[in-house]
Formats: sequence, structure tokens, C-alpha cells
Amino acid sequence: MTDRPTDLSSLPSFKPARRSLFSARKFALMASVVAGLGIAAYGLSPSTGSVDLFTSPAHAQVNNDVSKVAQPVGFADIVERVKPSVISVKVRIKDKADNSDAESPFRPGSPMERFFRRFGGPDGLPPGLRQHHGIVTGQGSGFFISADGYAVTNNHVVDGADKVEVTTDDGKTYTAKVIGTDPRTDVALIKVEGGSNFSFAKLSDDKARIGDWVLAVGNPFGLGGTVTAGIVSASGRDIGNGPYDDFIQIDAPVNKGNSGGPAFNMKGDVIGVNTAIYSPSGGSVGIAFSIPANTVKSVVAQLKDKGSVSRGWIGVQIQPVTADIADSLGLKKAEGALVAEPQDNSPAAKAGIESGDVITAVNGETVKDARELARTIGGFAPGTSVKLNVLHKGSDKVVNLTLGTLPNNLEAKADTHDGGRDSSRGREVPKLGMTVAPATSVAGAGKEGVVVTDVDPKSAAAERGFKEGDVILEVAGKSVSSSSDVREAIKAAHADNKNSVLMRVRTGGQARFVAVPIAKG
Repeated sequence: MTDRPTDLSSLPSFKPARRSLFSARKFALMASVVAGLGIAAYGLSPSTGSVDLFTSPAHAQVNNDVSKVAQPVGFADIVERVKPSVISVKVRIKDKADNSDAESPFRPGSPMERFFRRFGGPDGLPPGLRQHHGIVTGQGSGFFISADGYAVTNNHVVDGADKVEVTTDDGKTYTAKVIGTDPRTDVALIKVEGGSNFSFAKLSDDKARIGDWVLAVGNPFGLGGTVTAGIVSASGRDIGNGPYDDFIQIDAPVNKGNSGGPAFNMKGDVIGVNTAIYSPSGGSVGIAFSIPANTVKSVVAQLKDKGSVSRGWIGVQIQPVTADIADSLGLKKAEGALVAEPQDNSPAAKAGIESGDVITAVNGETVKDARELARTIGGFAPGTSVKLNVLHKGSDKVVNLTLGTLPNNLEAKADTHDGGRDSSRGREVPKLGMTVAPATSVAGAGKEGVVVTDVDPKSAAAERGFKEGDVILEVAGKSVSSSSDVREAIKAAHADNKNSVLMRVRTGGQARFVAVPIAKG
């Protein structure tokens, strides 16, 4: 069977080309709609009024203009400009012991272990790392921020590295030195040795908007120089990495090895540093997270100046204000940061901030939640004077204090006692589904509050996370030392038509507030 041209005149839906001008215009209009082109793409013969598919030179220029407009906009011009600033980062770590040793960089909870857990790797050494004779190697990405060789990458890429090498877009390899790292934001600053005229990228001054185009450039799976595209999917993401989580979410494909690489906007500026992905499989599923450029700027400035980052500190354990807690406190909105406990001798304690206070604003700027308070205070330098708006026992007050320096380790030490419980001394608290006993009657429980000795697994207390051994210090703002104190506080909440009662609870060394619904009747 041969493929022959079709004679259109023989088809009933088509007629000979010679027709009236009106018919020709109708045909041209129909053709333009079908083809998605303007009528100007066709020439109308002045003598016959027919459609001239062989356009004149003048019309050919119009055709070219239309085809240019119709083509989708590509990223080649931007990529050509920014790609030379991106580097591949290779690290070597001397593993002095096996991975089960406490000093291993892959110990549970270590930055390297968190890196592999974030990127979906299996237990043990994931793809991208190899270990031979006590040497561990890994790969990531980064980008120059100055012509003299300063570059940004992730802390978890270079943490503990014995040797760092970078490869530029033109294939040249250089040795780099780690200038400083900040584990809390996962930002690291390195300095390449042996060059002074590197192409570099600019950290954006603009805030990324949801829906903006974004380009991710990096070294996935060690391939180097790879570009992917997507959009900004969300902002302000908390992925459980720390108190300063404020990630940009993007859907540009990001994989193992992209960590530390830049995410560019359409101006060619860096809007974020790619640091983590959500991936059950280990590969890209369209959910990646980037550290915002404004965070990177402030961190890098301190790392370059002194090799470390100092943050402001007020010294309180804080938690979100939930709807139940807001109801218990008589708040109209579930906003602000609830102070679970001020730390001894902290700026907050010295300024008179107490457990149960709600911090609602800093220097006049509203605090939406506990994370925002942590980020705001952490953004100030130690020694800065700040003004806090605080809701204290139902009344608003203003507290002025001078920020201290955030300690390197804020983890509270858990109590070491075994919590020896004597449930025979406990008495049931009606409507809550738990039994409590005076702390003084339970070995190792301390002298304050009542100890939870039993919890009904189907109760409101169990739903709110109460466990045996928890110590209830306050109920509805009042200190308690017996089950009768707890019952009286609940009755008072009933009388005030409260739907829940707020309890301050200590678990190990940590205090928190829990709003427990009160059963009616």
C-alpha cells in the first residue's frame, strides 16, 4: 500500500479553492481557530479572494513573529547564566570506629544520620556513600556567593569532614576549607582555595511567592550539573528539624546529592538552599524543602565573621496555643506562645514571666505561634532589648528584657529515678479517667504536685497523652498536691462554664500544658 496525497476536492466537506471573498474569510477564520494561529498568518489573494497558502515575504515576517510568541518560554538563558556558580561537593570522613560506636558520624541522631533519614535512604550507608578501610565519602552540592571562593552548602553535607573537595561547572577540582557551620538551620560556609574569579550567585532580596517558577541546580546521584524545574508549592513549612524550621516547599525534582544546592527564581537569584525531601522511596516525589534566602544571609554573615552563629535567648519552654488551651485561658483566638516553664536565672524569669503566660507580640509584631516566637527571638543578636506583650492571668502587660545568648545545648536532662509508683495510694479523678496520688507519697516523684498512677486507655486523659509517672503541678492555674485539689479545680472550671481544664504537667525534665475536656453532667 502506497501513501498518496489526498485529493481534497474529492471530499464532500471541501470545495475548490476558488470561492467568494466572504467564504475565503470564513475559511481563514476557521483555520486560524483550529490551528491556534492568527488570521494574519494567511494571505488573501486580491484578485480571487482565495486563501494563499504561499505567503509573501511581508507575511512571512508576521509568521515568524507569531511563531515566536506561540513558543513556550524556556529556561535556557537563565540556566546559562547561573549554572557556572553551582558546584559539586565531595567530602571524606575518617570513621574512627564502626557505625555503632558513639563517635561514629552515623550514630542515631547525628547530623549525617539525619541527612540519610531525610533523604529516604535505608538503614546503614545509603546510596551516595561508600566506606572503605574506615574512610567514608559523600557527595552534595553548593554554590559560590562571591568571586573569591566563598560558597554555601548544607551543614549535614560537610559536618565532620576531614577533607572537602569541590568541582566547578567547567570540571575543575579544588580543595575547600569549612569556615563555619550552623546545625540549627543546616547551613554551612566553605572557602575554596586556589581561585579568585569564580562565577557566583546572588541571594534573593525578594520573598518567594507560592506559584513562582523555581530552578534547582545540583549534583544528584553524583551526576553533576543537573537542572530541574518546578514551582514554589508552599512556604513556612515545619518538617520537625528544629525550632527554626521555616522551609520553602518546591516541586522541582530534588534527589540525593542535590542537598546544599541552590533554588533559583526567574531573575537568576537564589531563593533557597535545597536541604531535604519527603520521599518514601528515596527518590523525588515532588516534595522538596529549601532554606529561605533571608535565613541563609543572616547565618552566612555570622559564619564569615566569626565562624559560628549567636542567637538571642529569653529562656522559656514554650508550646503552641491550641483551641482547647485558648478556651481554657479565655482567649478569643488560638494564637501566641504559651510559656510552659521559664528557665532558672533566664532573662524571662528575671523579667517576671511565669508559667501559663502567653507571649502575644514582640516589639509590637504579633506572634502567631510558638515557632514564630522562637524564630523571631533567634533572629536578634544577644544583648538586644526587646518588648514583649504578655497575657498574664487574664490581663495584658508589657515586659521589657535584654536577650541572653542561646546556649549550645538546650536539651533538658530527664529525671533518672525509676518513678517507683504506689498505685494503691492513688485516688481516681472523676470525669478524666485517671488516678493520682500526692507526689510526696511516691518515691522519687519530688515534693510538688500529684503523680498519675493509672490511666484509663479509653479516657480523655489517655487521648491527651497522659501516662503513668506524669506529675500534674497545676490545674486551672492553681497548684495541686492531692486528688481533692484536682477535683475542686475541675468543679470550679465547671462553674465557669469551661469546656476544658488546663493542667501543667511535668514528664521527666520537661513541663507542658495540656487542655483536657471536661465531661458534662
